[in-house]
Amino acid sequence: MNTNTTRVRFAPSPTGLLHVGNARTALYNWLVARHTSGKYILRIEDTDVERSREEHEAQLIEDMHWLGLDWDEGPEIGGPHAPYRQSERIAIYKEHTDRLLSEGKAYRCFCTAEELEAERQKAVAEHRPQVYSGMCRAITKTDSEARAAAGEAFAIRLLIPDRPLRFHDMVRGDVEFASETVSDPILVRSSGVPVYNYVVTVDDALMEITHVIRGDDHISNTPKQVAIYEAFGWPVPQFAHLSTILGSDRERLSKRHGATSIATFREMGILPEALVNYLALLGWGAKDGTSETFTPQELIAEFELERVTASPAVFDFDKLHWLNRHYLKLADPARILDLAWPYFEKQDLLPARSAADAETVAWFGKLIALFVPSIDRLEQLPEKAQFVFRFDATAARANAENEAILQSETAQKVLAAFAQRVYAREGAITPELFKTWMNEIKTETGAKGKELFHPVRIALTGAHSGPEFDKLIPIFEEGSRLQPPAHVLSVRERVEQFAGQIV
Repeated sequence: MNTNTTRVRFAPSPTGLLHVGNARTALYNWLVARHTSGKYILRIEDTDVERSREEHEAQLIEDMHWLGLDWDEGPEIGGPHAPYRQSERIAIYKEHTDRLLSEGKAYRCFCTAEELEAERQKAVAEHRPQVYSGMCRAITKTDSEARAAAGEAFAIRLLIPDRPLRFHDMVRGDVEFASETVSDPILVRSSGVPVYNYVVTVDDALMEITHVIRGDDHISNTPKQVAIYEAFGWPVPQFAHLSTILGSDRERLSKRHGATSIATFREMGILPEALVNYLALLGWGAKDGTSETFTPQELIAEFELERVTASPAVFDFDKLHWLNRHYLKLADPARILDLAWPYFEKQDLLPARSAADAETVAWFGKLIALFVPSIDRLEQLPEKAQFVFRFDATAARANAENEAILQSETAQKVLAAFAQRVYAREGAITPELFKTWMNEIKTETGAKGKELFHPVRIALTGAHSGPEFDKLIPIFEEGSRLQPPAHVLSVRERVEQFAGQIV
């Protein structure tokens, strides 16, 4: 094994969507590889034929690309240890199984499912560990081969040595398992399908993996894998088991806590740099103990496994949203425009991006620039901008808070004075003209502050709070001259709809 180069792997099963726990594992492996100028391998563990799906693999690879986690060996690019799908490596596993059998380090187990269940029930009744007793160990090699040749079904088990199985965990320290708690694990089922613990160990060894970084749900698998390494005489890699990710209720994170899949976060409008930054903080912290925002390159420079904690990490959606707001503000406006467009197109507020003219695109850029500072994720934009496209004067008047404001005599005077100016205006209303009008109305009515601006804002937007008028007025006026699927009302059209004709 080439120990001069760090070699790590991310080895997901294509049986569902990539969720945050696996994504964090993928990220930490990637950061270790990039920090050490090592190699990052993507391997697809698809031996679970019943549940593995090509579409899940395609989605997984798409999610990895979206997160920016590129790999040095694996699907799409190949490498010196191809193939990188376990379903294409069956012959390799058989070759190594034959070797273990011939060396007496594994044996055939002819126990039926009924016999194994009876043994388990007896262990339960006697309050003993529910592990295999090793009854087939005593079968001679000659008898074993004869029974196999006769067609009797069998599994293949590893012969576990009668001594503790030890390994060092870079996160948790030294770990030890008694041999009797491990028993003789199955390597190949009676169906001929090799089990996870076996194939993952063979693959890690042959692919020269130096560090196995994965979730702490794999700790119980590790002694079995260590025993397989030792049976073959292979060097045992460094292990690092990452802490569990919990929800706000301190239970293991699941769908009931909200979004957990990377695809869902993407659909919500979380930026990949925000999610990568947040995932990095779930169990790791910067050397200075305070920094929380990191670009991928900054993470690469800072990240060390020694700073990974064994304590469970709580997934905080508010923290993720805070980071997303941070990155939304830093992002290139053209990129945010492209990412935001589909949310409006889906609600028939905008035409298809390919069919949009330059004026509509430019106007939309101004629109989202107005609302992006007030959102956590891009999916919130259509709701924030709803009043621009679908102004509802009836709902605005029916709102209790609005009604309380509009009932005052001052509000009615302000609206009347504003409406008169709007109706007298022939051309478009500019921010400068709007400001002039409001100063005039202030002098005429004596209204100022909220008394002056809230009635007008309600008449134009349906709410008494919102974006600044100097940016909002051009959105209404320019938008009204365009032809999106949902017509944008001009200032005049809004006043007409809200207050009726006032001369």
